[in-house]
Amino acid sequence: MTALTPALDSALRADAPTVFGAVSIDLPTAQVNLLDGAGLLSFGGRTYVGEDATYGVLSDVEDITDGTGDSAPAFSLTILPSGDAAAAALAAPDMQGSQVRVWFGAINPLTGLVIPDPHLLFLGELDVPSLISSGDGRRLDYEVVSVFERLFEDDESARLSDGFHRSIFPNEFGLEYVTGVAEPVYWGVAGNPSAVVQNAFGKFYKFEDGSLEYRE
Repeated sequence: MTALTPALDSALRADAPTVFGAVSIDLPTAQVNLLDGAGLLSFGGRTYVGEDATYGVLSDVEDITDGTGDSAPAFSLTILPSGDAAAAALAAPDMQGSQVRVWFGAINPLTGLVIPDPHLLFLGELDVPSLISSGDGRRLDYEVVSVFERLFEDDESARLSDGFHRSIFPNEFGLEYVTGVAEPVYWGVAGNPSAVVQNAFGKFYKFEDGSLEYRE
């Protein structure tokens, strides 16, 4: 059983099929749709080109492999920027987390059109860019990670505060007027008690949830 569509599977079984690879990157301000060679192809509502006049060309795509152990699937791709402005835009800090798709497909040799539907090899996001300059020019190496990479986040910097909450959910104001967030918050238990009243018969303890308990 194959994950390919019947049309694509049939085309790949033919003698000398014409195949292609394509990469789409959804940057905050633009879409970059590149082919692994010269030409122009359209599918999925996008047009993929061998050279983007603004951003450059796709140079290399590392073999995509599954992650093992405590690592998620990842690979690297290389883009040759078209100029200084393109290099700066592609390596900007806000590009981190941009969605990346890698496609594999085939072309109908009679019509020159893409055979429906190309196979989605990888869905992930940009992680770390490395801009490298040499005598031959410059290149940008992108580390692309799977969306499962977020499962390894330890949330060490998470805070129960309005600022941190809205950094994740910008339009959610549930903590806007919450005070005392520096105090411990106990889930499912009453928490640590503190004595509030003492007399000859014993003490009343007040818990974090507001309840009182009498102890002799």
